[in-house]
Amino acid sequence: MRGSGSAPTFRSILYHDGAGDQPSPVPAHFRDLNLDQIVAAVTAGREEYDLAPLFHDHLQDPGAILYRQDVLRDLQGAALAGHLAAFAERMREVRAQLSQAGKLRYRRQQQGWFLTAVETYAAAISALSGDLAALELTSLGMRSFREYLADYVASPQFTALAAEARAARAALVAIGYCLQIQGLRVTVSRYLGEPDYSVDVLATFEKFKQRGAKDHRVGFPSWPEMNHVETAILDLVVKLHPESFAKLDAFCTGHHDFLAPTVARFDREAQFYLAYLEHMARFTAVGLRFSYPEVSREAKEVFARETFDLALADKLVATGAPVVVNDFHLEAEERVLLVTGPNHGGKTTFARTFGQLHHLALLGLPVPGSSSRLFPIDQLFTHFERQEDFADLRGKLEDDLVRIREVLDLATGDSLIVINEIFSSTTLSDARLLGTRVLEQIVRSDALCVYVSFVDELAALGPSIVSLVSQVVAENPAERTYKVVRQPANGLAYAIAIAERYGLSYDSLRRRISP
Repeated sequence: MRGSGSAPTFRSILYHDGAGDQPSPVPAHFRDLNLDQIVAAVTAGREEYDLAPLFHDHLQDPGAILYRQDVLRDLQGAALAGHLAAFAERMREVRAQLSQAGKLRYRRQQQGWFLTAVETYAAAISALSGDLAALELTSLGMRSFREYLADYVASPQFTALAAEARAARAALVAIGYCLQIQGLRVTVSRYLGEPDYSVDVLATFEKFKQRGAKDHRVGFPSWPEMNHVETAILDLVVKLHPESFAKLDAFCTGHHDFLAPTVARFDREAQFYLAYLEHMARFTAVGLRFSYPEVSREAKEVFARETFDLALADKLVATGAPVVVNDFHLEAEERVLLVTGPNHGGKTTFARTFGQLHHLALLGLPVPGSSSRLFPIDQLFTHFERQEDFADLRGKLEDDLVRIREVLDLATGDSLIVINEIFSSTTLSDARLLGTRVLEQIVRSDALCVYVSFVDELAALGPSIVSLVSQVVAENPAERTYKVVRQPANGLAYAIAIAERYGLSYDSLRRRISP
């Protein structure tokens, strides 16, 4: 990845075209699909990198998605992940040292911390370049970065930075001086080879040393800020060795912006991958599976095997509860998954799973499930039930109609629409009529859709609509399995919903008649 000259043109391991500099706002569908919870869990402990915006904007180009998948495959090798973790720790030290320099008041002390930060940075860059050179890398992103880093380490810019840092440090280390303290008077003079009597003094008093004696030595404070006496002494040392501190002045002035933007960007982008892989490991440790989805524009025949809601699974794994996995597929002209079944049976969870899979897949990340093929959607729309807002003077039905109208106006044939329990505030006949109108327009647009409903009859609108039903235990219909299975609607969803609303469900009646 080079331009017309010898300078490397690599910019990003996230974007194969080097784009993505502008932060993306939180998408409207994030909260409905619990993607906000997923991102919060993934990025926890890495707040300094501001990773959340990197999870907001999905990709549409299958080549760009494959670019990220290949980088992740490299990172799943323990050696590369370990090297990047070590590099990240050194870069944290650099930022901490620069931050400390900015907090200090005394200029010479600021310069000392700055020099230390540059030394840490140079060592981190050199170490990572050497580590990467010894690895077999397959992804274009990591191989391009390795090439960039090798060129950067050999560049006049970096070699001068490292050499001048060593020279500045050597000049400081070579400084020697003497302190003569008489009462409150302190004299600083050049060191001219005077003998060091400290060894003789310690040897003289060694014979008086007693075991268990109280230690009367005074400890020096550990905080970095120098006091007025120390700064006054150092000012005198500067006057004795002006050439050494002139070299330090020149170094700090000449390299105030030493941190290469491409290196800083890489440091952050690597955390995007490492954070997700670390989060993913929580689930693979208990037997749940992830896979790299096939993403293709050639057909909308999407599927997933053994998939699950990542946000819900995070809570279940934390408590040791089992995670239920599900399958789905759409083939030929099928575009809509119509999900019916009893309340609290996993319908909404399934809808969220479908949306999560597409968003995560278009971030170039492995998705929950043993295998999957997904479509590179252009937009993801959601319509989930909301509490009535009395401030806008709209009833629930009117709010449903206004919001779904906005979705249908914006959606294209390449969009995904996730609708959960719309029109639940109206009668069955009205819900059937309105649902039919909505689904007919979605089918005409050729968009993908998951539609959770209590109106079973909607599943019979045409061949583009596939019926899925959330299951119950055959021996005890009140017990949910949270499995969602492709089968004809059984006509009981609305009846069960009404029974539960009025306290006439199996569980409610059993509680009321039990002695």
